[in-house]
Amino acid sequence: MGWRGILGFEYGIVLAPMGYVAGPELVAAVANAGGLGLLRGPDWESPEYLKELIRKTRKLTDKPFGVGVLLLFPHKENIKAVLEEKVAVLQVFGGECPKELVIDAHNAGVKVVPQVGSIEEVKKAIDVGVDAIIVQGHEAGGHVAGQEGLISLLPRVVDLVGDRDIPIVAAGGIVDARGYVAALALGAKGICMGTRFLATHESYAHPTYKRKLIEYDKTEYTDVFGRAAWPAPHRVLQTPFFCDWKSLPEHENETNQPIIARSIIHGVEMEIPRFDISIPNPTTTGEIESMALYAGSGVGLIKEILPAEEVVKRLVEGAQRLIQQRFGGESV
Repeated sequence: MGWRGILGFEYGIVLAPMGYVAGPELVAAVANAGGLGLLRGPDWESPEYLKELIRKTRKLTDKPFGVGVLLLFPHKENIKAVLEEKVAVLQVFGGECPKELVIDAHNAGVKVVPQVGSIEEVKKAIDVGVDAIIVQGHEAGGHVAGQEGLISLLPRVVDLVGDRDIPIVAAGGIVDARGYVAALALGAKGICMGTRFLATHESYAHPTYKRKLIEYDKTEYTDVFGRAAWPAPHRVLQTPFFCDWKSLPEHENETNQPIIARSIIHGVEMEIPRFDISIPNPTTTGEIESMALYAGSGVGLIKEILPAEEVVKRLVEGAQRLIQQRFGGESV
């Protein structure tokens, strides 16, 4: 039971490629603990910089890892860089995964794992020959692909995939061993988490952001942030700022707002307007709590900031205990 041995990874625990915060330190920590760490590069073409991130990660771990690429933004050169570096996994989201991409990746020895949010997307992923599929439920933090809850979507996907050798990984609102076991019971071979790994020592999130993940226990599905850059629904913490602005008129977006913060993102100095898509990292100065603080619906179960290795350890050991004690079954 669990994602042991599939795609070459010890445990069925995947680090989501969170924008600006899933950097080499966090990816390496998850990889060293036996999980699949997914690095997130720039959302613009910067292949040499992405190669630097990959090489920096390799200095921190001798374990395999992957890179997540958002297909919505310019990406061809970045994907070429990923394939040239021959990382273990290319994870794609925010657009259709073409068969040509899968063929190119396989020719380079790279596995392809799309993230999807609907049965229709699963069918397309199967048809192009992907190696695994991350199924995201409505409960997920950040930008949300699906409109359906994970507990109803996941078993339908598992049934659709059937006996094909395509592992299904569950994402959305999972933060602890109970969620891990629930996903396994619904037919998944593993779990993909963002928010739980965001609240770790190694994540490249601003310390205030991490503290807010502990302080707040409510999230909301909205479209307030990044309407011009990425007009897609997302889930954020219910901060005082968000509660004041969540009824933002539809014609308003980040392009006509005052600058509230400054940040260095992937080596580029940027001004952050109100309602921008960006999240705060350690270089960010300004109104941190007025920025987009993405989080999944399970955030209320996160009580402390931990090393990523400890997160993986607690998930695996906790899932083993649950399965053995409550169900009398084999371990993960």
